[in-house]
Order: sequence, then structure tokens, then C-alpha cells
Amino acid sequence: MECDKKYITIQQLEQHNKPGDLWVSINGKVYNVSDWSKYHPGGETPLLNLAGKDVTDAFTAYHPATAWQYLNKFFTGYRLKDYKVSEVSKDYRNLIHEFTKAGMFENKGHTAVFTLTSVAAMFGFVFYGVLCCNSLWVHLCSAMVLGMAWIQSAYIGHDSGHYIVMSGHGWNKLVQLITGNCLTGISIAWWKWTHNAHHIACNSLDCDPDLQHIPVFAVSSWLFNSVTSSFYGRKLEFDYMARILISYQHWTFYPIMCVARVNLYIQTLLLLFSKRKVQDRTLNIMGIIVFWTWFPLLVSWLPNWSHRVMFVLTSFVVTSIQHVQFCLNHFSANVYVGPPNGNDWFEKQTNGTLDISCSPWMDWFFGGLQFQLEHHLFPRLPRCHLRQVAPLVKDLCNKHNLPYKSLSFWEANELTIRTLKMAAMEARDVNNSGVSKNFLWEAVTIHG
Repeated sequence: MECDKKYITIQQLEQHNKPGDLWVSINGKVYNVSDWSKYHPGGETPLLNLAGKDVTDAFTAYHPATAWQYLNKFFTGYRLKDYKVSEVSKDYRNLIHEFTKAGMFENKGHTAVFTLTSVAAMFGFVFYGVLCCNSLWVHLCSAMVLGMAWIQSAYIGHDSGHYIVMSGHGWNKLVQLITGNCLTGISIAWWKWTHNAHHIACNSLDCDPDLQHIPVFAVSSWLFNSVTSSFYGRKLEFDYMARILISYQHWTFYPIMCVARVNLYIQTLLLLFSKRKVQDRTLNIMGIIVFWTWFPLLVSWLPNWSHRVMFVLTSFVVTSIQHVQFCLNHFSANVYVGPPNGNDWFEKQTNGTLDISCSPWMDWFFGGLQFQLEHHLFPRLPRCHLRQVAPLVKDLCNKHNLPYKSLSFWEANELTIRTLKMAAMEARDVNNSGVSKNFLWEAVTIHG
């Protein structure tokens, strides 16, 4: 009976927002996920970022219909008083319902098969070029192909990390370990740890690790306040060295992207050999050992050190295209401070995400991430459907007066460099006077 139902207010829900006392609301029903957070497949961080809030849209985006049956065991008996659903959330949930009815989440297409086949062919070419030829030009060509193979492997690793490559959980995990750890040397455990937090807190300066690149890069002068990262659990110090580096970041951006893989290798090792709880730590370490066995052996087969150095640098430079792309999708979009609200899921994703427009025949090159907004809104949707749903997302954005940003690759690069240059000039102001002249402008334009 309605009179027997127990209710709490939004303010009361917000008090349960820390480890050991973590409540969320889904469709107005309140759940205690304090203990479950330690076993959550997506990690504890996404739940902590949304603790004490309504998370219906985020839960719907990330979980299939079969997950709803497991919620009852976490139900507190409380419901959220005055629970309301915004018009944009209603439309968003209707889209998910329509995609589900059409079987789009289950129909994974043949993209993964084609990509895996092309990756195998590229690795075959690389090994042949290194092992069977002595020409420097063949070795450089092999290095370029290796870079492209790493890019395509990363796309498959990304998709399998969202469990949209294979039909079974175990098969997806196998693909993750092979394409991530074994072929690229980047731990899928590290990627999932950071990527899940990025999706939930997209473009939050203190919660999204993909924007926390102090002392090398800063996309907003708000980072000059030495904000505390809730993800890393430490202060992002804007010290003298950071000021110097950021003052020239619009010049150093592309050179640093050329060696960005080195940082990913370091981050992988730091996580796997840290005291943090890491899912499948042993499997991840074994996969990394596979990479650091075959890659040095392949390089050592080259005839001399000049060939080896040029081979490694060339392969890294090619992969910089992908590292740049990751930055284009978010660096020049809107940012905010603090955790996401949960009940403005759609709005946060549209404000913090930029699409890259391209012809359909270039979809393989961008790996589906040119439809970054569509992917953020529907992370369970296989990439073969993203171009199909893009017009629907655009229409929904127009209907609710929300931004739908789609630029060419060149335009997105220009916008990113302008963003970096603006922050660089503000960093120079801090250098000269001790305080940025543009904090007021940032305070007016930032949203949160």
C-alpha cells in the first residue's frame, strides 16, 4: 500500500556519499551499495562519484536489462520523495528502449572480425619486414604498420572493455587481455580503472583523470588552483615547473603526443605493482610480460642501433594520431568542478564531448570514437550502430537546446590548440603576477 512506503528526501540521500556509507537512487528507489562497491565490475570509483544521487540514467546506460533483477537485494526500503524525471531524461530513456527493442545492443556486426583480421595481417607484415628484410625503408614501413596495428588493437581493446565485441563476458575479457596487454603493452586493468571514471565524470576537472595532466597540460586555469584529484587522491600541484611547462603547452602538445605511449607503459606498471586492488592482476601482469618479451625481441632482430631507434620512434609517432584524437574529443569541450550530479547525465555528456566528422569509409580509422558523444551516451552500443544513431542524438540535443559539437579532424585540432594556448597565456599571467587575470572569465563560463 502507498501509505506503507517509506520516503527520504534528496538531502537525506546526499548524506550517504562516502565509502562504507554509499547510497544511490534508481527510478526513485534507494539502494545501499556500500558493500557491493568493493566487488563492482566497473570499480568503486564510478559509484563514489555518484554516491548520494539519483543514478538512473547512468545505470541504464551501462547495464543491460538483466542487471535490474539484482537490485532488490540492495533495496533499503526507502523511496526518494518528490522523485522527478526531466524531459531530456525521458527522451533519452525512450531512445535506449527503442534501441533495445531493435536488438541493437546485441547485434555486434562484423566490425570486430574485420578489425581483428586486419590487425593480424598488419602484425604479419611487421614481422616479415623485420625478420626477412634488411632495408631501412622496409623497416620504417614496418614500424608505421606496427603503429597502425597498435591503434586498431587499442580500438578493439576499448570495445571489448565495454563488452561489445563478443557475446560472452569471458570472451570479451580474453580479447581485452590479448589486444591490450599482449599486443600493446597497456594494461586493460589500468585502462578500465581510468576509463570508467572518465565516462561517469566526463570533463570534471577534479574527478575525470583524462583531464588531470598537471604538470604537462592544463585545459583550464581552474587547475592553477592546485585542485585535489578525487580520482588519484592527491593534490594536483600547480608549482613553478608546471607553470613553465603549461606556458608553452600549445607548442609542446604534438611532440609530447609522439612519445605519449611511454607514459601509458609507466602508468600500467605503477598500477599493476601498486597496493591498490586490481582486478585480474595476475592475468594482466602475464599479458604485460608477453608484450615485453616479443617487442624487445623483435626490435633486437634489427641489424643495428640506428635501425632500432628509428623503428621504435616511428611506431610511436604513428600512434600519436590516436593519442591526439583522445584529446580532441574532450580538451576543448566545457569543463566543471566537482562530481557529476547524476540526474543531468545527458546534459553533462553533451557539454563535455566533441565528435569528429568524417566520411563513412574513414570510420575504421577512428575506431568509432569519432562518434564520441554517441558512445558516451550509449557505451553498450557496438560501434557499427553509432553512425546510425547520431542523427537521433543530434535531434534530441536540438530539441532540448543542448550542444551537439561535430567538427572535422582539422577543425578539432585547431580548437584544441586554441584551448591550450588560452590556458598557456593565463599560466604566463600567473607567472608574472602570481594570480591569473582570467579567473573571473573562467568563473563565468565554467558550468557545474
